Parts: sequence; structure tokens; C-alpha cells
Amino acid sequence: MVQISTGEARLSMPTAAEWFATPLGRDLLAREQAYFDETVADIFGFNALQLGLPQFDFLRACRIPLRAAIGVGEGVRVVADAHFLPVASQSIDLLLLPHVLEFAADPHQVLREVERVMMPEGQVLISAFNPFSLWGLKRLLNRRTDGYPWNGRFIPLMRMKDWLSLLNFEITGGRMCCYAPPFVGSRWRERLNFLEKAGDRWWPLGGGVYFLQAKKRVHGMRLILPSWQERLATRQRLAAAPQRQLTPLHQPREEQPVG
Repeated sequence: MVQISTGEARLSMPTAAEWFATPLGRDLLAREQAYFDETVADIFGFNALQLGLPQFDFLRACRIPLRAAIGVGEGVRVVADAHFLPVASQSIDLLLLPHVLEFAADPHQVLREVERVMMPEGQVLISAFNPFSLWGLKRLLNRRTDGYPWNGRFIPLMRMKDWLSLLNFEITGGRMCCYAPPFVGSRWRERLNFLEKAGDRWWPLGGGVYFLQAKKRVHGMRLILPSWQERLATRQRLAAAPQRQLTPLHQPREEQPVG
């Protein structure tokens, strides 16, 4: 619990781990875990990283052999600043960013680092809070007193897409959730649970949290075929065409002896 002095009173602001332990946080965590489990199961490669929230294993359903959490806190295998990743360029096939950019000092630099370490055709999964939602409204009213996540800088969906496009990422998927008001009590959230089912149809851009799936594109990239395919193609091009002997249309008739 983080304590901030405000003159006479001292306000206690929850950290990310403490907030996700609340009923509202657990509800969001279950939705995010379900999304990441479903999405990463169909992504293949050699190296996968989770940057942020290392206490939650969002890569548990991933089939990539080398998986690691990187960042600051318990559960990380590599302690590092998200703005300067100690990772080789073009070495990562899958990278998760669960609520990292809203709390980064320079989200542009974080995305530049993500682009640097990603392999061509590598995929990025992002979860972020949506400012144009009931969750965003609560942030405007209580961001100074409620701590995480309301003290973050929520990033609009279209701005996030623009940032990814400038870095040559192509959006390949996405989803929203948490359309209901962010009530702390589970009783009110259960009563308004019908909003989750109606949200995608009636106000698809009003979810409190959005997910994005993007793939790194490299313009002008040429696929190199295996050598045996090139030799086979060359041999087929140089193969001589079989010669066919033509038969004349009119055969001369033999002369019959006159007897």
C-alpha cells in the first residue's frame, strides 16, 4: 500500500497487485486471463515475453518453448526497465503488454523498444484501459485519491492504433470488455452483468478495457526458399521438351502394277 501525504491526512493508494485482489480487480483479471489464454494458444515461435504484471502468468497457455516475464517486481526472470529492454533486436516472436503503456513515463519509447526486439511477423498483445468509457469517467473523478488504476493515463483506442501503425504494426484482432460501471461491490456488478452481453452490439467502443493484437510487418521482405526447392525449380526450367515426330496429313499412295 502506497501512502501519500496531503497536509493533515495521509491517503493510502493501492498498488496494482492489491487492486487486482479486490472484487472488481478479480473480475477484470478473469476476463483478461481468458482473453490471453485463448489468443496465445494459436501463436507459435521460439521466444515469448510478458512485460508488466509479472505476478500473473498470462503466458500459461502459450506453446512457445521459451517464455519469460520481464520488468520489475516479484515473478520476473529478468529485472529491466520497459523503456530500455536488455533483449537482442529481432529475437522475440510474441510479446504481451498488459496495462504497461498507461503507466509508462514515455509510452512511445516503450513501443519503440517493442518494435526493435520483435521478429518480422512477430505478434504483440496489448491490454489497456479505455478513457471513453464509464471506467474513464471514474478516472476523471477520482484519479487523485483512488490510486491504481485510476492514476494512470488512459490511452484512446484510435491513438494506440496510430502509434502501432507508425511502427509498421498491422492490427489483426481485438476485443473490448467491462461495459458495466466499475462498482466495487459485487452485488451491483451482478445486477448489471447483462451490459457485458449487450455492450459489443450496442456500444462496441464503450468498454472499460480493450485488447489489441498486432503483427510486425517488414516492407520489402523476401522469403528465402530452401536450396532443394531452388535446385528442383532450376532443373524443371532446364528440362528438354520431348520431341514428337509429326505424321503427314496425306500419305502418298503406292503405285499398283498394271497387268
